[in-house]
Amino acid sequence: MLMVAVKSGIVIFAHGSSVQSANEAVRTVAQSAAAAGSFADVEVAFLEAQPSLDEAVARLASRGIRHILVVPYFLTLGIHLQRDLPGMVERLAQVHQNVGIRCTPPLDGHPAMIQILLDRVREGLFEWKEEHPGSRQPS
Repeated sequence: MLMVAVKSGIVIFAHGSSVQSANEAVRTVAQSAAAAGSFADVEVAFLEAQPSLDEAVARLASRGIRHILVVPYFLTLGIHLQRDLPGMVERLAQVHQNVGIRCTPPLDGHPAMIQILLDRVREGLFEWKEEHPGSRQPS
């Protein structure tokens, strides 16, 4: 029996911003995730910035990727993920018929989000205490 490895790729899909440093922050997170997960084929795409999801999927497909996982870098399941992303993926599946494209849920609901929120609260309270020694922390 002949076994053929199917190459997989990942697209980190974010909203995008006119503030370029915000888009660069997403690129940095994607690069760090790719390195930490030993993922060779990771692209970043934006809904309202460049590169688009179309461009990211085309780049992966041109490298022989046959399974593409779109990971929304969104906190909650809003209108973009309920309406826009499914339509985009459906259209891209018609364009790249030899490529399977799937999406993960947004970040909301992941157990790590609670810890991240708690970390931010602790950081904020610590900074408050450092800036105002001897004062009561907000409750």
